[in-house]
Amino acid sequence: MDETKPLRNSGSGTTSNTRLFLAVFSAVLGNFNFGFSMVYPSPVIPQLQVIDNPSLRMNTHQVAWFGSIFTLGAVAGGLGTMLLNDRLGRKLSIMLSAVPSTAGYLLIGGAQVVWMLHLGRFLTGIAGGMTAASIPVYVSEISHPAVRGILGSCPQITAVCGSLALYALGLVLPWRWLAVAGEVPSLIMLVLLCFMPKSPRYLIAQGRDADAHQALGWLRGPSSDITAEFNKIQRSIASQRKIRWAELATPFYYKPIQIAVVMRFLQQMTGITPILVYLEPIFHLTRVSLEPKYDAALVGSVRLLSIVIAASLMDKAGRKALLFSSGFLMFLSTLSMSIYSHTTPCPALNVTTLPLQTTPFDPSSLIPLISTMIIIFGYAMGWGPITWLLMSEVLPLGARGVASGLCVGVSWLTAFVLTQVFMHVVEAWGLFVPFLFFSVVCVVNIMFTAVCVPETRGRSLEEIENYFRTGRAFTIRDI
Repeated sequence: MDETKPLRNSGSGTTSNTRLFLAVFSAVLGNFNFGFSMVYPSPVIPQLQVIDNPSLRMNTHQVAWFGSIFTLGAVAGGLGTMLLNDRLGRKLSIMLSAVPSTAGYLLIGGAQVVWMLHLGRFLTGIAGGMTAASIPVYVSEISHPAVRGILGSCPQITAVCGSLALYALGLVLPWRWLAVAGEVPSLIMLVLLCFMPKSPRYLIAQGRDADAHQALGWLRGPSSDITAEFNKIQRSIASQRKIRWAELATPFYYKPIQIAVVMRFLQQMTGITPILVYLEPIFHLTRVSLEPKYDAALVGSVRLLSIVIAASLMDKAGRKALLFSSGFLMFLSTLSMSIYSHTTPCPALNVTTLPLQTTPFDPSSLIPLISTMIIIFGYAMGWGPITWLLMSEVLPLGARGVASGLCVGVSWLTAFVLTQVFMHVVEAWGLFVPFLFFSVVCVVNIMFTAVCVPETRGRSLEEIENYFRTGRAFTIRDI
């Protein structure tokens, strides 16, 4: 069949997305907390290095662990969600993430020694890994194909909003009150999700067709005709069964899993996590003329703007076009950072303890700020939200719960290694080496997008599964 023909109409024109938007908003509050937690060290590290209490004052080694141990927790949370997604469901997995998040911020807010700070960061990391593995799957499974692109970018948008909120609050609040603020979004999420439905696809997979029909009807609105969509989901799930390890060698399973895992790996190899976690120290080291904490807030604002632009283009420009644009912008900006740091030597001091120098304004000192803003802009336009969205789109239903946890585990294990190594490489050779490496990775990302990533814009989850099943066609026929 000609793939250029319009897709079949998969539902009634009277579908209302109001309740769907409410359900998505309730879920992605977990990503708001995730974004807040991930960049928590950026404004806090300078405070903890000069704090009067010697039991809480951090040295370089402790700072490195404070910045990176969150990612180890995310690995544990992501791998744990491999089981929770399929056993408890996507919704309950998201709700359970509020437990380690709340406990972690209680530990940080009341910390009396450094190990309490590290344990608190680890627990918030577990919560982040749980939400990263379950929220994109939940959002994609409850979304109507017509709006799945923009809703699929919501987890990344709210994560960016969480980071921006942290940078903004860091201008006025001390680190303990920042921990108190971190409690709020996960508790609101927990309350709201109590009133939201479970994923219809998950309910059908559990043999609860009546509950699934009710959940889908609630999500699409009281006047919508959900019969065609419900039957399509039933047929898709009926064709699925519990997979055996040997079956992972078939293209239907290994190709989408491979694409999702490699994309999450390459996403982290761009260096986005160490850049965000050590944003203020990087600006200290590059001697940006503006005060680093204001630079961080400015970068957070640009990140939010770019993710909103990406969301508006997701279902218009397509996934691959945004990935190409994102990779190219990140390549140019990381290369410019590498050239700047190589031609403008920085003092050989610890990146975490370098004080801000009072020097006359030099326009060239804004190059690192502008380059970083473009890095964040490029990432948030493509490789940030689309890797989350594609993970939830291409993974086959039969392996979605396990594979999503695997993707998150690989992603955050990579982030942990990079965040630890980044500190030591910068102290030994300066910023030139890591940013040159990141620019090479961006070239690899562009090539991978061209060769391996399918265009899923406007396709239903069932049509995407059919593409990998047949190896040639998205379109499926009614039976």
